[in-house]
Amino acid sequence: MAPSMDRMVPVLVALLFLCLCAEAVDRSNFKTCDQSSFCKRQRELKPGQSPYRALLDTLELSDSRITLQLINDINKVRLLLELYRLQGNMTRVKINELKPLRPRYEVPDVLIADPPAEPMAVVSRDENGVVLSLGPDEQRLIVSAQPFRLDIVEGPQVLLSLNSRGLLSFEHLRVRKDTKHEPNTEENGRPENTEKVDDKDGQEVSEEEDKPGMWEETFKTHSDSKPNGPTSISLDFSFPGVEHVYGIPEHADTLKLKNTDGGDPYRLYNLDVFQYELHNPMALYGAVPVLVSHNSQRTMGIFWLNAAETWVDISSNTAGETGSSDAPQTDVRWVSESGIIDVFIMLGPRPNDVFAQYASLTGTQAFPPLTALGYHQCRWNYNNQEDVKAVDQGFDEHDIPYDFIWLDIEHADGKRYFTWDPQNFPQPKEMLQGLMDKKRKMVTIVDPHIRVDSGYKIHNELRSKNLYAKNKDGADFEGWCWPGNSGYPDFTNPEMREWWASRFSYNQYEGSMENLYTWNDMNEPSVFNGPEVTMHKDALHGSWEHRDLHNIYGLYVQKATAEGLIQRSGGVERPFVLTRAFFAGSQRYGAVWTGDNAAEWGHLKISIPMCLSLGLVGISFCGADIGGFFKHPGPELLVRWYQAGAYQPFFRGHAHMDTPRREPWLFGPDNTALIREAIRQRYALLPYWYQQFYNAHRTGQPVMRALWVEYPEDQTTFAIEDEYLIGKDLLVHPVTDEGAKGVTAYLPGKGEIWYDVHTFQKHKGAQNLYIPVTMSSIPVFQRGGSIISRKGRVRRSSTCMENDPYTLYVALSPEGTAEGELYIDDFHTFNYHKEKQFICRRLHFSDNALTSSNLAPDSKFTTAAWIEKVFILGAPRPASVSLTTADGKESAVEFEFDSAASVLILRKPGVNAGADWTVLLQ
Repeated sequence: MAPSMDRMVPVLVALLFLCLCAEAVDRSNFKTCDQSSFCKRQRELKPGQSPYRALLDTLELSDSRITLQLINDINKVRLLLELYRLQGNMTRVKINELKPLRPRYEVPDVLIADPPAEPMAVVSRDENGVVLSLGPDEQRLIVSAQPFRLDIVEGPQVLLSLNSRGLLSFEHLRVRKDTKHEPNTEENGRPENTEKVDDKDGQEVSEEEDKPGMWEETFKTHSDSKPNGPTSISLDFSFPGVEHVYGIPEHADTLKLKNTDGGDPYRLYNLDVFQYELHNPMALYGAVPVLVSHNSQRTMGIFWLNAAETWVDISSNTAGETGSSDAPQTDVRWVSESGIIDVFIMLGPRPNDVFAQYASLTGTQAFPPLTALGYHQCRWNYNNQEDVKAVDQGFDEHDIPYDFIWLDIEHADGKRYFTWDPQNFPQPKEMLQGLMDKKRKMVTIVDPHIRVDSGYKIHNELRSKNLYAKNKDGADFEGWCWPGNSGYPDFTNPEMREWWASRFSYNQYEGSMENLYTWNDMNEPSVFNGPEVTMHKDALHGSWEHRDLHNIYGLYVQKATAEGLIQRSGGVERPFVLTRAFFAGSQRYGAVWTGDNAAEWGHLKISIPMCLSLGLVGISFCGADIGGFFKHPGPELLVRWYQAGAYQPFFRGHAHMDTPRREPWLFGPDNTALIREAIRQRYALLPYWYQQFYNAHRTGQPVMRALWVEYPEDQTTFAIEDEYLIGKDLLVHPVTDEGAKGVTAYLPGKGEIWYDVHTFQKHKGAQNLYIPVTMSSIPVFQRGGSIISRKGRVRRSSTCMENDPYTLYVALSPEGTAEGELYIDDFHTFNYHKEKQFICRRLHFSDNALTSSNLAPDSKFTTAAWIEKVFILGAPRPASVSLTTADGKESAVEFEFDSAASVLILRKPGVNAGADWTVLLQ
């Protein structure tokens, strides 16, 4: 492209961007349910008797499943119902057309394996239905024939009902009435009685009438050709006895999902929403179609495996809220534009069981390198290599640790990703080596829109290999994004993903080194001049329309990128990839963040429930832009955001290019000191964060947890969203109100004890505790009965601290016991898994003895780190303290005792962190 055009393109794109994101989100750019024709059609169907009937004489039972035909008694279209009892207390329900006109999309690549099924047995059967056994605990699946309905029961209790409100609706593929030929018809067509819908008994049913939006739809200036016609699906679920449901991120809303009666449903459709509004059900950047129900007796989950645009209606009644004595119940209705019904019902019964069940389906959180858990410094954009060097030196000069500095889109040559701007970043390896010398790293942005430019190697290869997504006419799809006119690689194509991964090799991504990692932004995908700022639904990915798979596109981008980072190291190094768009299973590939937030107190507050919601559906590595992406935070807001962010999984400061610079030392020495202290607290706690991510990777349990996850019977916790747990042993209540002089934290657990981690003051559980705060306050409490590892020597990056000694914080329970673990590996490779190179220690205190024992005797790893100090909170004063090592040697341990706080401090026990040892208080 000519130089003059090079200069014009950013101006044009910037003008388009400013139109999209003026002062706040322009809601007119995004559809409501009434403006989404399939959502409007489905919502017009009201609860009542379902037209669907189960044809019991078609039931077939095999070792792995039961199949049964359903018929719509109005239009005579038949569906195929498949029922599976899955290992781990789950049930799978699939519904598709019996003989569709053409295949309907079934989501690939999300499940980590074909879920293992267990046999089901027919317990009883009559003309009204069938009762199937789901195994132990008197669990049964009841299939009612007319109207069709499914109930999962345990003894006399109904756990969950499907189609109890009659909202099953399956828009079958059909021939358009004004065409003579069937488009894309396959030989195995529909049965004769369902080829088209005739008047029956002289009546033409309204369902078969062509309604606006069935065969074409217009939104603003954009037309959707809908060559396959109406294809939407719907199914309702009822949870008796349930008032609280959670999940279905991403929404900037409360942790507990709200009733959608009288308003829009929650929308799941990955969109680039600038400066999003708070407390509404609008779609945002990611979509995880998983909903979790909870009451004091049971936790369950629904995983709706569909990647098309989806709306979720929630109607919940609270017992006695209108003066009635009705038991509480929550009804949930899922509506998707295309695909099939494929739903996994996770029956718990405990929260951790649901997390494990979901993890068995979609995998666990990727185990990040330790450095990714440190602090990340970013803005749009650091201007050049000298700017990067100056910011890096600024952290050293102000004694603030950090691990990653980030470069946004301006670092590339004309926003041609995988390149460097030759004027501003002429020597990228020199820049990266300078960071490596300090044991620091860099992230560059690599977005999935590719500048259409005949002089750009990446574009030329994509075009020559025919790897771009196509428009409805079969030409390469093109739209506007940051580089100007852009092509969009078809990441649903495995060949495309393989090629993309190969671009990250050191000989392909010129200037890259092993300390360079990747950020995938704009991967909803964002198309500035597209409908709702995204790709047209009738664009093509092979034989599938974009409408069928829109929500999985971003997952594929992150997956291909993560695989590229792994491959460049020969499969040795763990990757770090941040993504903005995500779907079920994205946890396997890296981190997410909450997108383009604003420097407002409300955005600070909402970051907590947004990340808690993601944790409930498997994505633990979540954070929000510290300080807000848009606008300019005042010093108080910035400090409070650093304090909150230091106790959230992904910890990154980021800002828009139009905001003033906000490196941590630019707000005066007092605020610099406060921010420094917050970041240093993060680094001191890195051993615990790393332990929690190891546990999340191993078990699927969230790192950042809602209180009810650990206290499932305590109804006080069910709607709390201004405090949370890290693992099960740290409780955090960030200060998120301007001018706050105090906060009230709920400390859960009747009969438990919580210790203030700063003062070691002891507080009883099951109480609301008022905590006076100053600007330096970060209210954090350690659970009595736990042992947490920290590092007291904070250095300039986490890598510098790897072999530094550990300090153990033993918080005694009322019974005088405590339990914890310490996990150590090389902090960056897959050797913990491939070679069993790790240390996992059980730390246990009882009967005045603290012991360290090996939880992984088959593992093989050594560490230079040792135990430098031990704080025992709530301990009595001992007369002496002795240490016994594995070889039987005994030595005295120096200690001091704070009688006012009842804290015993053991100094320099000097034992290796990977060794067996016992400390005895006498």
